[in-house]
Amino acid sequence: MFKKDISPGSKSKVKSSVQRAIRNQLVTTYPLLAPHIDEIIPKKEQLDAMKIPDRVTLYLIGPTPLFYQHMTDALLPHLRLVHRFPTCFPSIRIDRGAIRFVLSGATLMAPGLTSTGGRLPSGDAEEKGGYGEHGGKEGGEAEKEGWYGGRELDKGEPVVVCAEGKEEACAVGILSMGTKEVKEKGKGPVVEEGHYLGDGLWRLATE
Repeated sequence: MFKKDISPGSKSKVKSSVQRAIRNQLVTTYPLLAPHIDEIIPKKEQLDAMKIPDRVTLYLIGPTPLFYQHMTDALLPHLRLVHRFPTCFPSIRIDRGAIRFVLSGATLMAPGLTSTGGRLPSGDAEEKGGYGEHGGKEGGEAEKEGWYGGRELDKGEPVVVCAEGKEEACAVGILSMGTKEVKEKGKGPVVEEGHYLGDGLWRLATE
């Protein structure tokens, strides 16, 4: 979606009632953000909306990008926000071999997730009291790797893409296949085009 450079569009102030609705929507979509929502969108700070190409709206506070939204689709986190709160978003992990493809804007395919270096939610983390069999490791190591435990993720849900051997997430997108189906099929496209490190949205000047 953001393969080309983006010129900053005009900013408009978000009405307080809309800002409250966005806060509520974020907490509903990303429950783990709830303890941090006042830090992300303080009640007394002004949230701005910037129109960018392809009918996308970027939400910011000052020069800090927070989330973006295509028309009325889900609010997706800007990678700069993901890097601030890395364990607050449902995540999957690609293996080392898939990194260069994702960072070139290619569609993420299932083999990059089902290989030894990949990680997918196990769906049984609650029963085990933490991260599941395919869900990374428990304790501090799990926090460093990202959130691969918890429930299976469904088609159409937002997801953060982490990378084997890298501390910071490399992409954000929408699942075109549920994680359970990914494990069953082992092939096909998994994440629709979204936002990745070094793309036009990442480089966009918001000052």
